[in-house]
Amino acid sequence: MKESGEKHKGYVEIPSLSEENEVDDTEINISKKKGEGDVLKDLMKTEGTVKVREALKEYLKALKTDFTLGMILPTKSTVGQELAVERKLNGSTMQFVLQDSVSPIGIKIPTVKILMKEMFASSAEELYSIFTTKELVQKFSKCPALIDAEKGGRLQLFNGCVTGEYVELLPPQRIVMKWRCRNWPDEHYATVALNFKDMATQTELQLELKGVPVCNEGGV
Repeated sequence: MKESGEKHKGYVEIPSLSEENEVDDTEINISKKKGEGDVLKDLMKTEGTVKVREALKEYLKALKTDFTLGMILPTKSTVGQELAVERKLNGSTMQFVLQDSVSPIGIKIPTVKILMKEMFASSAEELYSIFTTKELVQKFSKCPALIDAEKGGRLQLFNGCVTGEYVELLPPQRIVMKWRCRNWPDEHYATVALNFKDMATQTELQLELKGVPVCNEGGV
């Protein structure tokens, strides 16, 4: 209280915050411990509620802008939008784009597209072979692997945690695969495209993943 300097404790409760609801319609409950200071409670119910809703708008706007993957899931208002976020990870550039997709069995699920670039101190031929040679794949993954590097050929990695097939092979420039992780929705596959750009003493690997279920992107 400005006049007396007294302090009163209370609570602001927001029981149903959601991107699917208009912030101006969001329910805000105000409570205060017993005692004096009811004028503060009344103030919070009027002008205070306006300030809280303004803060909530900024909060939801920040979530959509930053899009911390794995912490916020797409809702009705965001599914179908292409919301791109670029990150720097260990010198590489990674970009996430929010999408939606329908699995072959008719289940609509939120997915992301992941774009990533990384430089390797090797030739395009050497880097290409790491993804198409069984011995090299097993050395990299430290697990038995099934690698049938031809169009329509099967692949199986990390003790069966990842399965799929080769869709396109253009040595040593491009590999396209479809694959799925064991814990993804039944029959749902992502498309993985690897492009190898020879740059004299180095090779730039451009990776594009389409159809990765949200909250599984970190495990791809």
